[in-house]
Amino acid sequence: MCRSIALGVTFTTREHVIAIEPRGKGLLGVTLRYPYEIRREENYFGGLPEQKVPKEMLDLATHIIATRRGHFDPDKFEDHYETTLRELIKRKQRGEAVERPKTRASGEVINLMDALRKSIAAERGSKRVNQKAAARRHRPSAKRPSAGTRQAG
Repeated sequence: MCRSIALGVTFTTREHVIAIEPRGKGLLGVTLRYPYEIRREENYFGGLPEQKVPKEMLDLATHIIATRRGHFDPDKFEDHYETTLRELIKRKQRGEAVERPKTRASGEVINLMDALRKSIAAERGSKRVNQKAAARRHRPSAKRPSAGTRQAG
């Protein structure tokens, strides 16, 4: 028995091939690629020279992955373009005037490596401060005589 079928459908301005398969109580459609759309990786990456990744870069990548790791929650993401476009269409349908957006001033260009280094240094610094505070809390303190106690001597 066939688990899925392939057929052509039109999205936007061209025909696409999709595979349809049963999924629970419904059907799942997955867009497929035509052979001319599939490229050999050597065509793109074959000319890249072999390079050794500097330890600093590897540590930075490892740090970023470790801090961003977590469960993917698609509800946290929003298609701002579609939301804005739908609102624009609604305003036009109501007959409201739609102004051309003002061009934004270009933002300040920052060096990402410097910013990431600064972020890591700040994080390491706060960990060190927390570790020192924890060490002070767990360090046995020398008993000092209280003001009303006399010392033998």
